[in-house]
This record gives sequence, C-alpha cells and structure tokens, in this order.
Amino acid sequence: MEKFTRLRAIAAPLMRQNVDTDVIIRIERLIEADRARLGEHAFEAWRFLPDGSENPDFLLNREPYRRAKILLNGVNFGCGSSREGAVWALMGLGIRCVIAPSFGEIFFNNCFQNGVLPVVLPAASVQEIADEVAGDPAERLVTVDLEAQQVIAPSGKVHGFEIDPLRRTGLLEGLDEIGLTLRRETEIAAFQARDAKARPWVYRT
Repeated sequence: MEKFTRLRAIAAPLMRQNVDTDVIIRIERLIEADRARLGEHAFEAWRFLPDGSENPDFLLNREPYRRAKILLNGVNFGCGSSREGAVWALMGLGIRCVIAPSFGEIFFNNCFQNGVLPVVLPAASVQEIADEVAGDPAERLVTVDLEAQQVIAPSGKVHGFEIDPLRRTGLLEGLDEIGLTLRRETEIAAFQARDAKARPWVYRT
C-alpha cells in the first residue's frame, strides 16, 4: 500500500451531499473492469453524457480539477453499499484524500485499507476551504499533513483533524491491518509458544 505522509495538491470542491458508492462506481463495472481501470468509470453517471462523451458541466472533467488529488465534499460521502471498489475507483482517478463533514462508515474504513486518507472536518471548514480554492484552483493548493494532523488551506489557515492513532501509523508506513498485525509477529509467536505449554490440548492436531 502506498504511504501517505504529506500531500500538497489541487483540491476539487465537489461539495455534494450523500454521494453513495453506487454513484462512485456502478456494480457492473466491478464485474467487467480490471481493478487498475476502475478510475475510467468513476462517477460514470455524472462524468459522461448518454452518447458516451464527457459531460463538460461535471467538475472533474474540467481543468485543473481533472488533476485533483484531494476531493472536498458535503456530508455522508461514500454512503450506500459496502463495495471496496468505490475506493479503488477514486484511486484510479488519482484521489488520495477525501475531506468531508462525515462519511459512510464502511467506505471510511475501506479508505484506510487502500492508502486513501478520509479527513473529517466541520461543514463550515470544508466550505471555507472550497471557497478559497474556487478562485484559482491551480494555484490555491491545499496541503494535507498526516504527521501533523492538519489541513492547510490556500490562505495558510490551519484546520486540525483527529484520526485513530493505529490507522494514522498504518497510512504513514503504508500498512493495512494485516501489515500492522505482522509487525508484531515476534510477539504473536512468543504468545503462541507460551499458550501451547499452558493449553496443549488447543494445539493438538
């Protein structure tokens, strides 16, 4: 998994509420498309017109937002189904950080397993950053510093955020839950050795 430490990038103010995972990636694309190509189908209903051409009114189809690595959103982003492919699709678009007032719980958890940082900030703070970005998005970059747990707006204003310490470590080191567990492999082996002596019947084959 790719590490996440500090990102300074274009931020796209999508700012839509209740964006569900079915909108982020349609279910049939998870059957038909290779994981590496899911980004081509992200937000498909919004990105493309019925004839297959790009919708010029959709934010992520316009420069410089098509190069955004940070997504700014309204409440309840990633609600709906539990599909992990929604995170894969965002990654395929180049998104490494999603900032919103709240997230769908399963989507939120899936982000940490795939190297995407979901940041929870108050709605007023997200809107404030979005307003700053809109004037000149190519120059008014947003910085997300996971080590300091801060989002730095183009103006320099700092917005602190909270994150579970173990998940923070996982992203900083590029480790999912399995990787974090394997860091303690020596401790696990020592416990099993002690436990095998104390309860040998458990280990009989």
